[in-house]
Amino acid sequence: MAPTLDLFVPGVVYLDIIFTGLRDLPRPGTEVWATGMGSCPGGVANLAVAAARLGLRTGLGTALATDAYGDFCARTLCGQENIDLSASTRVDGHSPVTVSLAYDRDRSMVTHAHPPPLNASGLVGPLPAARAASVSLTKDDLPWVRQARQAGTLVFADVGWDDTDAWPAEALAMLSDCHAFLPNSVEAMRYTRASSPEEAARRLAGLVPIVVVTCGSDGAIAIDSATGELVHAPAVPVEALDPTGAGDVFMAGFILGTLAGRPLEERLAFANLIASLSVQQFGGSLSAPGWGDIADWWRCSDDPRYAFLDDLIPDGEQRAVRRATATIARLSDAQAHD
Repeated sequence: MAPTLDLFVPGVVYLDIIFTGLRDLPRPGTEVWATGMGSCPGGVANLAVAAARLGLRTGLGTALATDAYGDFCARTLCGQENIDLSASTRVDGHSPVTVSLAYDRDRSMVTHAHPPPLNASGLVGPLPAARAASVSLTKDDLPWVRQARQAGTLVFADVGWDDTDAWPAEALAMLSDCHAFLPNSVEAMRYTRASSPEEAARRLAGLVPIVVVTCGSDGAIAIDSATGELVHAPAVPVEALDPTGAGDVFMAGFILGTLAGRPLEERLAFANLIASLSVQQFGGSLSAPGWGDIADWWRCSDDPRYAFLDDLIPDGEQRAVRRATATIARLSDAQAHD
C-alpha cells in the first residue's frame, strides 16, 4: 500500500512574531521601532507549510496548546495550508512563542517554551507512513528515525545550534539512518572542525548518502556520497526582508526535487531559488512561495540553469498563497476571508 503522505514533519510548532525594518537592535534601557510585523506558525511549521505549498501531501506531528495561539496555528496549518494534523495532539497550557528581530540581513530571536509531551519513540503521536520525513538531530536517541528508514521512508536531517559550543560527534549518530543531511556552513564546520564549507561537506559525506551544506548568500554545496558528485549552486540574488525560515524552505525544495527524481544539480538550484524567494516576505512559514510565485519569477528570468522549471512547474493556474499579517485573526476574521 502506498504511503498516504509525501512528507511527515515532527517537532515543535511555535507562534512566531516577527519584527522587520529595524534600524538597530535594542540595547539595555532603549526602545526601537519596527516598520513591519508579522505573525504566523513557526518552528517545524516552516518546513511543513513550505512543502505543502509545493503540493506535497504533508503531515505534521506536534502538540498544539488549547490557548488562542494554538487555535490560530491549528486553523492556519490545517484549514489554510491543508496540512494533515492526524499525528498531532492538543494539550492544555500555553503555546511556545518566538519573537524574531530581522536586522542587517540576519535575525535574532527570543523564545519561551516548555518541553513537548513525547512518547517512547520521540513523537507526540503515531508514526505515519510517508515517502519522506524530517528530523532535527539530537544527542538523544529517537527510535522513530530507524523505524522510518526500515519502512522505506527517506529521512532528511538538519541540526540545531549547540549553545554549549561542544559540537559533539555523538549528535550525528542518527545520520546512519538518514538519506540526507542539510546543515548550514557554520554548523557543518563546527561539527567536523573543518576550515571551509566544502571541506566540511567532504568529511560528512562518509556518514550519509547526500550531504548539503547551505552557505547563505554564497549558495549551497552538495555531495552524493555514492558517486562522489560535488555540486555548487550559487544563490539567487534578492533584496532580503526577513531570513526567518529560509533554511526550512530550502529543505522543502530539496525534498521535492528528490521525490521528483531530479538530478542533484537541479535539486540544489531549485532549493536555492525558493529559499531566496522566501526571504522577500515576512515570517518563516507564510513567507514560503507557492507555484504561482515560482512561475512569476521564471517568466521574468533568462537564467538557463533554471530551464528545468518548464517541466517542474505544474500546469494550470496556481492559487495565491497567504502571507503573515501583524495581527492574529479572530475565527470570524479568518472565516470571512475563506
